[in-house]
Amino acid sequence: MKKKNVRSELPGARKRPYNFFGDYLWNTYGARILKLPVDAGFTCPNRDGAIGSAGCIFCSEEGSASPTARGTTDVKEQMENARRSFRRSEAETRYIAYFQAFTNTYAPVSRLRELYDTALSVDGVMGLMIATRPDCVPDDVLDLVASYQGPGFELWLEIGMQTMHETGLALLRRGHTHQSTRDAVRRASERGIPVCAHIILGVPGESWDDMMATAVEVSSLPLKGVKIHHLHVIAGTELERLYREKGFRLPSLGEYVSAVCDFLERLRPDILVHRLLGDRSPATLVAPAWGLHKGTVLGAIDAEFGRRVTRQGFLWDGARPDESANGE
Repeated sequence: MKKKNVRSELPGARKRPYNFFGDYLWNTYGARILKLPVDAGFTCPNRDGAIGSAGCIFCSEEGSASPTARGTTDVKEQMENARRSFRRSEAETRYIAYFQAFTNTYAPVSRLRELYDTALSVDGVMGLMIATRPDCVPDDVLDLVASYQGPGFELWLEIGMQTMHETGLALLRRGHTHQSTRDAVRRASERGIPVCAHIILGVPGESWDDMMATAVEVSSLPLKGVKIHHLHVIAGTELERLYREKGFRLPSLGEYVSAVCDFLERLRPDILVHRLLGDRSPATLVAPAWGLHKGTVLGAIDAEFGRRVTRQGFLWDGARPDESANGE
């Protein structure tokens, strides 16, 4: 869908060395667009016994659920709680319903439609963002998601790719292959659904070359967005146990900043960067401590790009995305 560019830049925003999703939203809609997180009570095939029961090693019992979703199962109430948590004026603010916790396409189409429609009925909501796994997007679900496309509506399907390397996927206990990601991205792209891939930098055992190979792979796929996360250790997870027992090394702040810039330099310039590190509360974060200082990390990334005099796509090879994404 084609949208009119109504503003040149977000007021007070600096010119960034990467294609930031927040800037895109402002430039497209001329309003602040905030996400209202939803925990719709989904589980995951990696937890309910379909392919596993223990889940990914980095995933806590809450999944990635926002604190504003706690205390109620009512979708509308969760969204209103989230809206009240924003400490800013409501003037010109609009919202994206963000189905965030666990696998948000893991239900019959009729149930998914009911949940998505309920969220979209909340006043001011003009978009839908759905987080899921690449092995949980059958064609009928993708057809449903695609049906929400339309002028002035912001639609995203978030797929947990994490890494392109099978050894990394096995270590993270993802329960799917990279081929599943390629297939899911291809089928969603064929329906015009914008896909954002989640990537983890710092998977134990992965080298710099491995991380850069994932950047090149992301650029080769028909993706519209990427979320980059550092590997952080959350209390109560299998990753915490491994971290305490085996003491694997996590990247320092400087190493992570360097890796992010290296990654973005190889990333196709049109891909929207939704985020550059993960968020966690001090109460549940085990390591690294620098992950609590988001502003410092983002500032360091900007400063490193300034030192290099480069930006996103600087080392991209110019190859067009592989629309077939079939791995053959």
